[in-house]
Amino acid sequence: MEKFSYINPARLEQVPGLLKDDWQSKVIAGGTDLLGEMKDYIESPKRLINLKSIPGLDQISADDGGLTIGAMATLTDITEHSEIQKNYTALAEAAGVVASPQIRNVGTLGGNLCQRPRCWYYRDPDTDCLKKGGNMCYALSGLNKYNAIFGGGPNYIVHPSDTAPALVALGAEVTILGAGGQRTIPLENFFILPTVANPYRENILEPNEIITQIHLPKPIANTTSFYIKLRERSSFDFALVSIAGVFQTQGKKCQDLSLILGGVAPAPWRSNEAEQVLRGQVISDDLGERAGKAAVKNADPMSDNAYKVTLTQNLVKRAAVMAVS
Repeated sequence: MEKFSYINPARLEQVPGLLKDDWQSKVIAGGTDLLGEMKDYIESPKRLINLKSIPGLDQISADDGGLTIGAMATLTDITEHSEIQKNYTALAEAAGVVASPQIRNVGTLGGNLCQRPRCWYYRDPDTDCLKKGGNMCYALSGLNKYNAIFGGGPNYIVHPSDTAPALVALGAEVTILGAGGQRTIPLENFFILPTVANPYRENILEPNEIITQIHLPKPIANTTSFYIKLRERSSFDFALVSIAGVFQTQGKKCQDLSLILGGVAPAPWRSNEAEQVLRGQVISDDLGERAGKAAVKNADPMSDNAYKVTLTQNLVKRAAVMAVS
């Protein structure tokens, strides 16, 4: 780990100026992801801005307009919050299956949304992959068991966040603070796919910007939500494939829905094809099967991860049937 300055701002308004615009500064919250990157020399910031020194960023509050969650709220705070358990179940379930209890006690919502990829070529300090400024994505011809089946190219990472699919499915908005002031956008627009011009980033944050809070709209009547995560181990593991489902139903009829996949793309992946099959229809096993097949129609698996296609298809069917069971 390289030497760095450690700064404790007293006010939120100070942070954009302290971050500057040179990518040499990083904010630190729980530190569960960033410190690992620093120890492996993947990131070597010259300055760390400690957000824990700023009061009020961990608040969770409900009103007539919905629910607001501060970016510094821990994953345990979210999992155990009664309002989230009752009305935003998918988020409570997603936060509750992140890593281990110890990590959930310190890991924050903002950090979970902004965590970096787990691809072993990216995480290997001796591999100069495309994500770190190199010339190629080694997963293309190498080990790609855990890489993307949707939205890949020029690199094929998958976004590791559990809370991101749930929040996108629930229609969350994110508030961002930067040197130019504050803006609020749909969380779905916060994440970006890699491009040839910019294969390095997973979100739209500029170097002097941070997430300050997440806002969830008031739930619609007759709506249920859930999060299902498939992984190799039953604890402390990242998703092979996951799904966040939000269904508005009347009996067994699906009036509206949102299906967001995790573990399969460089960003939370909306399954428009499955949504189109299910929306406005009476859900049955057969319809769930059709939705699963539609969800993977455009999948593009790599040499070692075709199993994700099958998992995704079955998970979409399971989500559809579960919504009306």
